[in-house]
Amino acid sequence: MPDRRGGPLRVLRHRDFRLLWLGLVGSAVGTWMQIVAQALLVLELSHGSALALGTVALAQALAFFAFSLFGGAVADRVDKRRLILTTQTLCMAFAAILGVLTWLRIVEVWMVVVLAFLQGVALSFDQPTRGALVPELVPKDELLNAVSLQAIVFTGASALGPALAGLSMRTLGYSGIFFANAVSYLAVIAALVAIRSPGSSGQARTPTPRAIRDALAAIRADAALPWLLAVYGGLLFLGPSSTLLLPVMGTHVLHLTPLQLGISFAASGVGTVAGGLGLASLANPSHKARILLGSALLWALALFGFAASRSFTTVLTTLLFVGVFQVGVSATMITLLQTRVPRSMSGRVMSINTLLIMGVRPLGDFVAAAAIGCFGAPVTAMASAALVAALALAVAARPSVRAV
Repeated sequence: MPDRRGGPLRVLRHRDFRLLWLGLVGSAVGTWMQIVAQALLVLELSHGSALALGTVALAQALAFFAFSLFGGAVADRVDKRRLILTTQTLCMAFAAILGVLTWLRIVEVWMVVVLAFLQGVALSFDQPTRGALVPELVPKDELLNAVSLQAIVFTGASALGPALAGLSMRTLGYSGIFFANAVSYLAVIAALVAIRSPGSSGQARTPTPRAIRDALAAIRADAALPWLLAVYGGLLFLGPSSTLLLPVMGTHVLHLTPLQLGISFAASGVGTVAGGLGLASLANPSHKARILLGSALLWALALFGFAASRSFTTVLTTLLFVGVFQVGVSATMITLLQTRVPRSMSGRVMSINTLLIMGVRPLGDFVAAAAIGCFGAPVTAMASAALVAALALAVAARPSVRAV
């Protein structure tokens, strides 16, 4: 019987995972501070050009499309801990370089685009490797607990990082925030140095192109994973992100004040934390596919409710549930990938998750932005919710999926 003691935080009793998780918490807050400050800097440099802001996001997305699968293959061939140390050091350097350029007042939009692309390359190796390292730090029956806690780190920090960026903008300025983010990477680097797990792999002689094909073949051979990945990918592509949908809805439809808009973003982050903790409290449940598909359907219902909202209270409630059920889909999908594919391929299968989140989602936002321009935000969000719900129901009807 799995150990149920300790509630949703029970997996933190494992020293190495606890060190990694705490390091990521500190770094994620700094990352969100930079995300906000960098967006404001680009808008200031480009005199309010949304195209310039989109170009920065697209540059990073292209890096993930180009390198994430390769990064996952490398993760299965090398010492994972050392690779993450390298990528985190590079990300720290990129943040420091942006801080120096801004402090010297020589920064231009093209420089931000280049640094965003380089950071995307580094994260294409970092994120699959980080996901592949987690199963080496915790027992298999606590993997869902660990993945759920890790899933809430970045999105949970979205409730704190932007607020800190806003409060510190006047005193620190853009460069100060970028330097603060660079320093925050030291938390992860120190944790990785202290971790005892070697994070090594025995796949060093496997050719990378073949290694990628083998991992994709292993997923295709599974009776349920391709269908569940279709739902997960469909949600990420079809569902507009809160960073795209909420400002448009808040400004043009709901007429929220800046304070209300900030609280709305925080509501989604709080929902993600609550959903992650709720999922983490489950002790290795069976029928994980039902959790994923049920979360996808409830996410679609919450998004539809948000699109139909016309009161601030309803907005906060629906956004809270959007966060809860989105982490239900993502954390369960990651757990299924890690447990239904051989451990030797964990880096490669996690690279698919990275590609979906960091490549497919931004691409979907470009499509959603065009749809919003033609049909408006409420209609676009309702149509997205209906499509995701239909896809989840179609997959749920498959016997091979219901058995998982």
